[in-house]
Amino acid sequence: MIGKDSGVMKAWEATMRKTHAVAKKRANSIFGTISLAHVADEEENNDGYDDNEENENEAFEVYIEEKVLPNGDYYTGEWAKNFPHGLGKYLWTDGCMYVGEWFKGKTKGKGRFSWPSGATYEGEFKSGFMDGNGTYTGCNGETYKGQWVMNLKHGHGFKSYANGDWYDGEWRKDLQDGEGRYEWKDESHYVGEWRNGTMWGKGSFVWANNGKVFEGFWEDGLPKGKGTFKWHDGSFYEGNFSKDGKDQNGTYHPCESSEGEGHSEWDPQQLYNELNGYSVCPGEKVQVMPSHKRLAIWRSTKTGESAKNRRMSVDGRVSVGLERPSDRLQIWDGGESDARTPTMGSDLDEDLMALRVDDGSESLTQLQPLKAPKKSKRQGETICKGHKNYELMLNLQLGIRHSVARPAPTASLDLKPSAFDPKEKVWTRFPPEGSKYTPPHPSCDFKWKDYCPVVFRTLRKLFKVDPADYMLSICGNDALRELSSPGKSGSFFYLTHDDRYMIKTMKKAEVKVLLRMLPAYYNNFRDQQNTLLTKYYGLHCVKLNGPIQKKVRFIIMGNLFCSEYITHRRYDLKGSSLGRFSDKPETEISETTILKDLDLNFIFRLEKSRFEEFCRQVDKDCELLEQEGIMDYSLLLGIYFKDISPDGEIIPLQSHTPTGDSENEGTPHTSSEDTDQSHYDPSSIILGMNMPAKVERTIRRSGCELQLVGEPIGEFYNGVLTFGIIDILQDYDISKKLEHAYKSIQYDPTSISAVDPIQYSRRFRDFIFRIFTEDS
Repeated sequence: MIGKDSGVMKAWEATMRKTHAVAKKRANSIFGTISLAHVADEEENNDGYDDNEENENEAFEVYIEEKVLPNGDYYTGEWAKNFPHGLGKYLWTDGCMYVGEWFKGKTKGKGRFSWPSGATYEGEFKSGFMDGNGTYTGCNGETYKGQWVMNLKHGHGFKSYANGDWYDGEWRKDLQDGEGRYEWKDESHYVGEWRNGTMWGKGSFVWANNGKVFEGFWEDGLPKGKGTFKWHDGSFYEGNFSKDGKDQNGTYHPCESSEGEGHSEWDPQQLYNELNGYSVCPGEKVQVMPSHKRLAIWRSTKTGESAKNRRMSVDGRVSVGLERPSDRLQIWDGGESDARTPTMGSDLDEDLMALRVDDGSESLTQLQPLKAPKKSKRQGETICKGHKNYELMLNLQLGIRHSVARPAPTASLDLKPSAFDPKEKVWTRFPPEGSKYTPPHPSCDFKWKDYCPVVFRTLRKLFKVDPADYMLSICGNDALRELSSPGKSGSFFYLTHDDRYMIKTMKKAEVKVLLRMLPAYYNNFRDQQNTLLTKYYGLHCVKLNGPIQKKVRFIIMGNLFCSEYITHRRYDLKGSSLGRFSDKPETEISETTILKDLDLNFIFRLEKSRFEEFCRQVDKDCELLEQEGIMDYSLLLGIYFKDISPDGEIIPLQSHTPTGDSENEGTPHTSSEDTDQSHYDPSSIILGMNMPAKVERTIRRSGCELQLVGEPIGEFYNGVLTFGIIDILQDYDISKKLEHAYKSIQYDPTSISAVDPIQYSRRFRDFIFRIFTEDS
């Protein structure tokens, strides 16, 4: 059904003629919404409507539509409720064309996308991306047939290059990665492991012209390490290979039937000369992807959807339709009043789709009142006997008890540099039957490792942690609780029974980052009493003995939300916008739901001295993280609202205005309880812990190009804040650089989270100092 359209050129010429006609008609209309569709035909084609079920039982009227868009784009095909829906063809003015299946304005299903250069992709689409199985044919003749994920070759696939080379194997993020075979046009080939588009790992290279073979290990496209070079007569050289000659050694083994010296004088460096000219073809680069192409579609005159069908959130934002689009595909009204074209991947691609407020139809006075979130069960699943991690919990508790109780001299705050040495580790074996230093236990045989024990013992002293209380929290009779799902990084989290401490499993790379920055981290806590950085109490490792040899590294840190106050709203704030919103509707938000930047509808007003101290401390903490090359951290923020009605509504401060006070009418007043809080001794409040604040509600308005911070509306609430800077162990490594490069192609680079530490620090502070302000 989907193939090359023989009438493309005719359709294109017709489109351009209609475009000029549209421009003339639109000049006579202030809104530019004159329908050029066949309205009369629409009225006569009622019999062709279909009712399709959506994921919320929404019925769709599907009919045939032909549209010439105000910017010159052209669409013909099935249409439903303001969107292409079903089979249809969309032709952009730059010559790109899609023919295939649509779902609510998104390319989804089977289709064919063609470029004006002559390149084509035919296969599966999902949310506007080439995603699934498909075939790409380049304008230079190269082809790829295989699996795709979000416009990238990902999975198994076969690629034939324009120069005659071909590759058959595994791909990851558009690069050869995994097992695969690459054959050059002279039929020489490599079969083995790949990483990031280069030969890396174990593999063999065969020269077609002379029968020579190299089998061994590769690194960055060249032999590195153990390997064997074989000649066609059966003789071979076995040893270590290195291009720079370091640690190179080996032995030549002649063939039994050979006479004379054979290849005994062969220099291993000649191997690298033999490989000259056998480089991996980079392939064609596609500048414009299907997901980059935007639709310019006005509202259909057939459906006549109005603002009343939109869903308004608690802060006045409006969502169109039933779901918030996650694929960043925008649908724009095509009138003169909306002539601007938002940049691809701007701060929030949902500006016109999901974050609009209808001027006139919805006023500020009609905003829904804020409600306290529903009560949530206690976080986590108790780790009882029979739980898959029960033995790991026992090992952890045994190790902590041993580490904390181990006698040690009183450490001075002036630690020697040797205490911070990454090699400063203490190993202890815990056999089940017990030993001279460890008690018998019902768990398996394991080893316990303490990293830099003197440093973390001194940190606990700085944090004023009593060793007995610390042990009791983690190693008492009450079990730990495992949070239901791992974090985005894949780490698992455990909570102590009293909620005071959180235990997080760590990757080896995170351990290295922490040990690298440990001196600066320690000095920061020693010099800055009010630092907002996460408090780390211990870094450990459990190694299971036996055939598995499994290692589990973990860090013990403070739980920011262990407070006497209930947390009504929780936010994880980075200052970036791409994907930074929660998918949960307001009715499903609980006390433990973590919301994000684009869910925030408040600014926080602090008393002058506290605000000044807050600004100083954020600057110092961010400077430290910037110097250590750290990025991707966030401000974890909890809000407690003091005034809540019996039916769960959060009461604004205006409700406490004394009657008859005409002089101050319309200005917010505080209750007597608030007045008491405002006269607290500033020195009695620790920065970030239960800080009183005036919380002002904000709203994002239409016509403003994607506001990260909404406009204040003068509605104040009496709140208590708890906050701190978390996730401080991510450096700007190669994976984050690749993430930045990949996402920058599709989105505004300033909107994504993965940016270099200097830019990240600057953006983070700019955002934080916009949502926190001085209460004048």
